[in-house]
Order: sequence, then structure tokens, then C-alpha cells
Amino acid sequence: MNREISNRLLLSDGASVPRIGQGTWFMGDKEAQRAEEIAALRLGVELGLDLIDTAEMYGDGRSEELVGEAIEGIRDKVFLVSKVYPHHAGNEHLARSCEESLSRLKTDHLDLYLLHWRGNIPLEETVEGMEKLVAAGKIARWGVSNLDMGDMKELLHIAEGTHCVTNQVLYHLGSRGIEHELLPWLRGHKIPVMAYSPLAQAGSLRKGLLESEAVQEIAFAHGVTPLQVLLAWSIRDGDIIAIPKAGTVEHVAENAAAGLITFTKDDLWKLEDAFPRPSWKVPLDMI
Repeated sequence: MNREISNRLLLSDGASVPRIGQGTWFMGDKEAQRAEEIAALRLGVELGLDLIDTAEMYGDGRSEELVGEAIEGIRDKVFLVSKVYPHHAGNEHLARSCEESLSRLKTDHLDLYLLHWRGNIPLEETVEGMEKLVAAGKIARWGVSNLDMGDMKELLHIAEGTHCVTNQVLYHLGSRGIEHELLPWLRGHKIPVMAYSPLAQAGSLRKGLLESEAVQEIAFAHGVTPLQVLLAWSIRDGDIIAIPKAGTVEHVAENAAAGLITFTKDDLWKLEDAFPRPSWKVPLDMI
């Protein structure tokens, strides 16, 4: 059963993870930023953001290499997550991709391995491959990413599909489609959401969120930044894991502090009024 422990929650198998972790998309791409990105990741672990999420896709492995360097000497303090391409999610390819990720990450196991999105390989084959990796000690557990209702129902009809511990999907104040159907269903099956891009991608959408009157008012009332309001909102119910990217130590510290924000009912009403959840089923949002 998932339940909140301070700023942490328990996965279905009892593993404790922080409600705010660290994403690494687009990290490791620029050599000039490497030292600061490593420092940011290490500070995050010190501040309790000890879940680090990466993927073989990110920078064609450069993100994993960066993470491997960042966690050297502190691997036992990190809940390490990576993701496999859909076209690598078959038995032999899956094992090979996992080994290559482990090599780049300089570790002998992953705490969580995710199918990055649904491809052409049958879910049964992916589940079988994931279970073999668990049995071999290469991964401690597995989950999925970017799977909508139909895919999740199909997954849980597979005998060992119930071993899935999370579904990583896009979720933020401006993208609330999962709240209509997928999120309640996942909660009913004790599968927590891992929210990627909880601050929205930089651009007009994020700008609109940050400059909204509701977000600005709440930020001022709590003495925090609008970005911290967005992040705190994404984990407001205690059973969602958010994995914002933070490439600087200042941004990491800001993310960690967002976990301390407690909204009033009036705060939540203002945000609901400004950015209402959809009242109908919408396609799963992805970036």
C-alpha cells in the first residue's frame, strides 16, 4: 500500500522513495555545464532528492554517463531509475540495453527500470524480459512510462504485469488530463504516478503558468517562487513522485524547498479555477 512518510512514499514492494526526485533530460549534453550538473545532482541527494531518473535515450547515453559520474561514491544513497527504448524492449535486446545502461552508470544494478513508451514489441515479452532482469539481480523492480488506460489494462491482464510499480507520465498544472481517468485508476491499483516535466517545458506554456495571477498570488503569500508553487502542486496529494530537471545547485535547492509548501484550501481552489482539470477523457499528453 502506498502511503506518505514525511516527504517520501512507499512503493508497493515497500521501497521508500522521495516525492521529489531529479530528472536528467538534456543533462550531460554540454561539456561546459558538466561540473555544475554533477554538483547539482550530488546536492540533490544530500537534500533528500535521492531518486535520479535517466534513460538510454537521453543524449544517446550521455545523461547516464553524467549520472554515473555524479553518483560515484554515493551509489548506496541513490534510488536509480533508467528507461529502455521501446524497440529494445524484447528479451535479448532488453538484457543488452540494461547491461549497456549499467556500464554507463557504473553500477551493477538499477533500482527501477522503465519501458520508455509503448512500441511494437508485445507487452508480454517486455514483462518476461523485465522479470528475468529482476531474477538476475540486474534490476530491483520495473515499471512503465507514457502508457494510457488501454495499455495499462492490457499490462495488468498479464500474470506478472501486476509487478509494475509505477507509470511515468507527463503531469503538471497545465496538463491535467490524467486526472479524469488514468490517475484514479492507477490509484485504485496502488501504482503511483511519476510525473515528468512537472514544471512544464520552458516556453509559452510554462510562461503562462508562471505569470498567472493565481500562481503569483500564492507564491507571494507563501514567500516562494512561482516555480516552487508548480512543483508543490504536482505532489500535493502525497502519492505522486515528481522528477523536475535541475542543472544548477540553486535550482536543486529551490526544488527541495518546494516539498515543504503546504497549500490552503483557498490556494487549491484558486489554482483549480485558473487551470481546471478536464471533465472528459483526453489523449495522454506526451513530450
